[in-house]
Amino acid sequence: MGAFAAITIPDRTGMRARLRQLFETLLGSFWVLPALIILGAISLAEILINSERFVGSPPASLARWLYSGGETGARTLMGAIAGSTIGVAGTVFSITIATLTLASSQMGPRLLSNFTRDRGNQATLGIYLGTFAYALVVLRTVRGADQGAFVPGIAISGGILLALLCVGMLVYFVDHVSNRINFDTVIHLVSSDLNEMLMEITDIEEQPDPPGADYWEGGCTLSDSRRGYIQQLDEDAIADWACENKTAMRLNARAGDFVYPGAPLARLNPPVKGGQDILHDALVIGHYPTASGDTEYAVGQLVDIAVRALSPGVNDPRTALRVIDQLAGSLCSIAGRRLPNGVIARGGSVRLQRDTTDYRGLCDAMFHIIRQSAAGTPSVLIHMVEVLERVACCEPCPDRLAELRRHALLLREDGLRTIANESDRATLEQRMGRLLKATAPGEQAS
Repeated sequence: MGAFAAITIPDRTGMRARLRQLFETLLGSFWVLPALIILGAISLAEILINSERFVGSPPASLARWLYSGGETGARTLMGAIAGSTIGVAGTVFSITIATLTLASSQMGPRLLSNFTRDRGNQATLGIYLGTFAYALVVLRTVRGADQGAFVPGIAISGGILLALLCVGMLVYFVDHVSNRINFDTVIHLVSSDLNEMLMEITDIEEQPDPPGADYWEGGCTLSDSRRGYIQQLDEDAIADWACENKTAMRLNARAGDFVYPGAPLARLNPPVKGGQDILHDALVIGHYPTASGDTEYAVGQLVDIAVRALSPGVNDPRTALRVIDQLAGSLCSIAGRRLPNGVIARGGSVRLQRDTTDYRGLCDAMFHIIRQSAAGTPSVLIHMVEVLERVACCEPCPDRLAELRRHALLLREDGLRTIANESDRATLEQRMGRLLKATAPGEQAS
């Protein structure tokens, strides 16, 4: 391999990937927002109590709107607020767990993260627990005449307002949960995440050309001793390091791939010292895949909904049709836009090439499993042909039209083999004729 060049790895190498993973973990955690609301409620209680304790009684114009009862009434009122809010908080938590159970059984476990990340559920639980904590903090400051009378009217009035807010949040929560377990709502939310990710990773600008396959025949092989799924990848850190050390890396993995301990993971050409370290630092590996940076993860969530809808136990092809519409709409949204080829250049030279999801892989992830599950369901197979035709009318790239044509031929084969009704087969052939014309080599999609 020759002599290794002397290098210095910055202390912050790979830190961005870990920070992104930490942010994603906190964003997906159910407890973060409720904890912040509870801390805010406790702080608000202390501020209102101390404002009256040290500043004095409010002016008369404001005092008539505040609590003006005695110590016994204040204790009873705040005790009632604390007891009722913690009771309803338990009910809210129970409903949330029931919702997660229903989502897991009806839509698939991949969609659980969408429910735990839901800000409406988190805010509702946080407000109830925050009001409970607020009432306890205020209650401990109420003093009778034998203890030096002190009744924080402003803070108790704040507790009454929070109790009214809890009533409104309960109505909101019931409506919110009933909407979130609706299939159409879930499909819309997941497809919105997919479209946002596709718009973020695609571009209309030219990308650096990848080096030839023979370029990576030299160099050395890198591996990782860890096992698990790639959750974050700091590709900029690898590219900057490679530029500094005048080398290039070929990473044979992408976000969401499983890392096998000791298996070849990357190649470094020319080999320099520190390649194993930068690869280890730039990858965040966990026990499960995440949606961050993994386009096929969001696609898989939609496909799970469609496959479960087509299962004999559910038998809901209309839900599958809606999923197919959203998947085709995502393909239409990237028509004319370039998917990333995984090449990053620094200083005019390629420094990193990594595996990425191309158009073929995206179409395979979208349509293969649904097509296989829809065998013998004419409405779904015919609709898939129709939406592929609409995608073809939007797509100017001949290579992508060839991919759509490939899936069309697979649909035709499965349809003619599994559809028993002659009229349904004729309808499928009619739609196929239009689709094949739209995707024919040399034809202009219109």
